[in-house]
Amino acid sequence: MRGLPFTHGMQRALANRGSRMLGHVRRTVIVIAVGIIAAVIPFLGTGPASAHGFSSTVYAKIAAGDEGHIRTAIELEYDLLVVSAADSGGDDPLFQAGTAAFEAGDTGAQAAALKAHTATVLKYVGERFSVTSRSAACRPSQVGDATIGERDGVPYANLLLDWTCTESADEHEVRSGLFPDDEGYVKGTKTIVTYEVDGRSGSAALDAAHPSFSTAQAWYERFGEFFLLGAEHLLSGIDHILFLLALIAGSRRLREIVLAATSFTLAHSVTFMLAALGLVEVPGAIVEPVIALSIAVVAGWHLWGIWRRGGHATDLDAAGRGHFSLDRSGWIRLGVVFCFGLVHGLGFAGALGIDEAWSWTLLWSLLVFNIGIEVVQLTIIALVFPLLLVLRRRAPKAGLWATGAVSAGVSIMGLVWFVQRLSGS
Repeated sequence: MRGLPFTHGMQRALANRGSRMLGHVRRTVIVIAVGIIAAVIPFLGTGPASAHGFSSTVYAKIAAGDEGHIRTAIELEYDLLVVSAADSGGDDPLFQAGTAAFEAGDTGAQAAALKAHTATVLKYVGERFSVTSRSAACRPSQVGDATIGERDGVPYANLLLDWTCTESADEHEVRSGLFPDDEGYVKGTKTIVTYEVDGRSGSAALDAAHPSFSTAQAWYERFGEFFLLGAEHLLSGIDHILFLLALIAGSRRLREIVLAATSFTLAHSVTFMLAALGLVEVPGAIVEPVIALSIAVVAGWHLWGIWRRGGHATDLDAAGRGHFSLDRSGWIRLGVVFCFGLVHGLGFAGALGIDEAWSWTLLWSLLVFNIGIEVVQLTIIALVFPLLLVLRRRAPKAGLWATGAVSAGVSIMGLVWFVQRLSGS
């Protein structure tokens, strides 16, 4: 009986100690969050100066035209085309009229500005986009007036050009150097080309490193371009990388991050293919804010676990383990990741902007683009998660603080982007 008071005392001491540790963890989370907020605030006002951000994508569809012509339908960001063409051609009236129409959101005035300065626009495009037959350059002529469309909420100018080639051939070379880095307006412009000409059909991705392709190119060359495009898209998309880091930080076991990554992959692959093939269409004004919100939610999930359970945030509930060794919290998180993965797939599809009818050639190109995304994603997991496991095992407290700091920063940035994208700023 004498040991009974001692046992109760020990229990109270342990409970008090656990309460103090949890309180310490919560204070640490608050300090980390406040520090990150203070670091982020100075940068909140710095955003893209234009609707197109820091990079641009040009879309071109190539087909056989009338009387032996090669017809190209080219889509370019309107405001970027106005600024670049006016600067290159010294056409200040185009800049004045085009910019005023863009700021007013008046599509009629935008089309009128391009029509009034057709020569300037055609000269700019013709010098940076070319079609060649047997090494002889084909001559472009504009068909009709430029029209205004929209992609992901951004005005696009649509130009229809017929190319007259002096040499007839069963293959053509297409080259694009539109909106190069040295203009100083954007960096890393991509030109996504789909073609059905010379008895062949396919797609290609052009950039500064790979500015041209031939309609007779080998299938592995075309797929190699889309693989690199997918890899570069994930690496240059900071929001997707932060989402992945949030997944890694909140995963408690290797199996959990593998299942989360697999769930994310399956989800975004489905919507990516459906959207890219034109079977599903969701406005970018909806997709982009939800992607930002998904980053904040997944990162905040781990922060909430730290807040509630302190040093036990990475423990599994043994009573709730089921298939795949996941507890109830793990299964809920997996479902959330899958749902957000569906939205991210729409974002990946927006990078290509391909909405052609179903074709095996296009399907394989899209799959290779997706594989490029997955290879980079798995590489990041393979590099980061083992380091996190080692840190958690050798210094549990440091591991907890590290993942808490990462999650706090990612969550804050996700919320900032959500507000900015929702407000259109």
